[in-house]
Amino acid sequence: MDFLKAIGNEFTGFWGLGGFLEIIRSGNYGKFLTYEGMVSLLVPLTPLLLLFEIIRAAFYKRFKVIHYKISFFTYVLNAFVGRVISIAMIGLCIKWFLPIAIFKTTFTWYWFIYGYIIWEFAHFIYHYLAHKVRLLWCLHSTHHAPETMNLSVTYAHFFLEGPYADLIRTSICILLGVNPAMLFVIMFIDGTWGAMIHVGENVIQDGRLGFLNNIILTPSHHRVHHARNVVYMDTNFCNLLNIWDRAFGTYYPEDRNIPIEYGISRPMIKNSFLDAYFGEIVALAKDVYRAPGIKNKFLYIFMPPGWSHTGDHKMTSVVRKKYFEELDKEKPKPVL
Repeated sequence: MDFLKAIGNEFTGFWGLGGFLEIIRSGNYGKFLTYEGMVSLLVPLTPLLLLFEIIRAAFYKRFKVIHYKISFFTYVLNAFVGRVISIAMIGLCIKWFLPIAIFKTTFTWYWFIYGYIIWEFAHFIYHYLAHKVRLLWCLHSTHHAPETMNLSVTYAHFFLEGPYADLIRTSICILLGVNPAMLFVIMFIDGTWGAMIHVGENVIQDGRLGFLNNIILTPSHHRVHHARNVVYMDTNFCNLLNIWDRAFGTYYPEDRNIPIEYGISRPMIKNSFLDAYFGEIVALAKDVYRAPGIKNKFLYIFMPPGWSHTGDHKMTSVVRKKYFEELDKEKPKPVL
């Protein structure tokens, strides 16, 4: 009975309606104007929009259960493990680094702007490393494995990725003076928008969102990030403010003439949850086992995905450079 109760609580918890229903039951509707009330309204937004996305896809006969398989099983596997570890990691980082912070800020609007810019920087660092360090890519690749884009993809993460992400992001923010209470508000906003940018074409076909595409990171930018097209690989690492992508040269807008192909570049077993979840770990283990010498074994772990001890590198930087060189050769030469 306890197990069934836990399953039931997890199911109801998925929809995030607890806070909303509690305010309704209390009859104190004025609470909806408080921060707590706004959270209770925003938390159910992602799962309800996912439901709408599924219903709309089914109405237009585009719904396929297989498109949600990897995300669903990943969510189920992570539900009772990853969340607890991630919350504990945030608490520990605050405890460890708050006493040695360079300076401390207060919860005011101007420090909030500062805090959000620092948060985006920390998110960029975590996300960039997740693509550029082979071991960390093993944790992050599960999120990129689905070959379609829909809101369920926001739940597809290896259970250790959350704790690793929060270790990097929380540590940087706390050390650079972001107020802990303010940090939790920023995390909530970032998490809400981070889910929204996974919205699929079944809900929003053109993810550029008009003029917003020039101001913030939109679903269009994030679709580019999830693409395995060579031209799009390893771009758009930010979450809401794309200032750091622009600063570090990883910003890339969607080209509507280039259809996005979702997924990862490694050949995968079609729609396999186990391959999506553990495939990169298995591939890394095989490379480490076969590599000659201790040095090469360590390099396989910490160099970018695609690095090879033979020199036949398939790293994104190498592949993209070759792609653009070939593209440049194909351009017609000016007639003198």
